[in-house]
Amino acid sequence: MSTLLTTRLQKIVGLIAGLIFFVAGMICSIAFGVTNIGWHTIIESYTAFNGSQEHLIIQTARMPRALIAAIAGAGLAVAGSLMQGITRNQLASPSIFGINAGAAFFIVVGSAFFGASGLSTFATLAFMGAAFTAILVYVLGSMGSDGLTPLKVTLAGAAMTAFFSSLTLGVLLTGGQTFDQVLYWFVGSVAGRDMGIFIAAAPYMGIALLGSLVLARHMNLLALGEDIATGLGQKTIYIKLFAGIIIVLLAGGSVSIAGPIAFVGIIIPHLTRHLVGIDYRWAIPYCAVLGGILLLTADIGSRYISFPKEVPVGVMTAIIGVPFFVYIARRGGRV
Repeated sequence: MSTLLTTRLQKIVGLIAGLIFFVAGMICSIAFGVTNIGWHTIIESYTAFNGSQEHLIIQTARMPRALIAAIAGAGLAVAGSLMQGITRNQLASPSIFGINAGAAFFIVVGSAFFGASGLSTFATLAFMGAAFTAILVYVLGSMGSDGLTPLKVTLAGAAMTAFFSSLTLGVLLTGGQTFDQVLYWFVGSVAGRDMGIFIAAAPYMGIALLGSLVLARHMNLLALGEDIATGLGQKTIYIKLFAGIIIVLLAGGSVSIAGPIAFVGIIIPHLTRHLVGIDYRWAIPYCAVLGGILLLTADIGSRYISFPKEVPVGVMTAIIGVPFFVYIARRGGRV
């Protein structure tokens, strides 16, 4: 695959440029909205907090929203890259493991039958559902004498997605109140979250992002083919298991705090391969940075597309992602 950034220096410069845009996206996410806030006010809210409305907006709404968009975008993009690597399916994304469907099912069941409510409770239920479904898909995809194969894990993920989606719709149709409670979470959004949700998710997502960097060299070897990787001494089953755990932490954590936001895990890995190739030592940090930029940008755009009302960021990523998905599908998974 031809890449735009071919030398090590170009890749370093590109990553630094990405980090600059990432920071700029964070600042813009805090500054722009129904109420525009100046840079000096953002700084003063942390250096000389006076309890004003603008300072409260920054600390209780804008900053948590920006941080959640950044880490959720990074998590979904890196998870998508790892999924495409271990399944060898260039159209794979967090939904291939049934993560979105499992998270949604747990939330709907918790709300309908156990009276669960509130974003913090939904986040916990979503992570539990994502983890449970991913483990179930892994077990089903590993059954048989040939162990875990790309085809079996893809089929298992598709089956669990259809299964949990059907159950979710069934529960929703029997309870209108349940539908009203979970609808806003269901379409994917980073609005209305508080710092507590970010603090709860950040540690294990941060560890998973670091773990993905450790895994990068092994993913490069696995990309050569299981037979070659095994011949070179790699224990492929352990690499896939480790990758699966990281995917659960990243994708499950992202879904739990931001809802089932689609297409980030498809768009960014393809864009990254176009920029730096299939070397995961570069692809993973690029995915993390570009994934954060994409979701931050989509969230900023969601505030203006129907101003002064806001559109959930999941709608914005779908607007961007559907044409991209059709394009790469027509090209056989190549950008």
